[in-house]
Amino acid sequence: MTFGEKLKKARTQAGYSQEQLAEKLCVSRSAVAKWETDKGMPDIENLKATAQLLNVSIDYLLDDGNMLSMSVIKEPINLNSYTKQGKCRSKQDAAAAAKFPQAEQIYALVRKKKLSKFEHLLEWTAMPTYGLFEAADQVNNNEAYYLVDTDSRQYLVKVSKEYMETVEMTRRITEKKFVIGNNKFQRLYTLK
Repeated sequence: MTFGEKLKKARTQAGYSQEQLAEKLCVSRSAVAKWETDKGMPDIENLKATAQLLNVSIDYLLDDGNMLSMSVIKEPINLNSYTKQGKCRSKQDAAAAAKFPQAEQIYALVRKKKLSKFEHLLEWTAMPTYGLFEAADQVNNNEAYYLVDTDSRQYLVKVSKEYMETVEMTRRITEKKFVIGNNKFQRLYTLK
């Protein structure tokens, strides 16, 4: 599915018309129509807002590898109610382990932003030793990521201070390093 097809499907499942979505995003209806016909893309702020309004992940909207399913569960959590124990190195680890007590494996992941060609070029020419884009991404990202294996399914889980987001994978990831949308992931350690 293309970005536009995913956007249209998510919009209709959320019960919004093009006009209603445009109004909530403070853009024109024709802008939404352009996005849905793959004749344009929203800027990053509108992409974030769209994903939040439609209760889908940005990765889902942008990923063309069909690794993520449409089923995204986003639930509020209180990290203070979890304690580090066993192989858990953080409260986020403890939250992921508590959510999936029957999991066969839970892998803690490190996420890095997949740079665009322009960002690569700019970083290579203007600031080759600093890694400005990667550093800025890490400073702004306070989330922990996990790959959870159950007997029949695999999930990508994101834990922040306020919520846990669980996305079912459409195909099993076996690689130590993998890419989903604009994110590069690498397995770090196992919780189980």
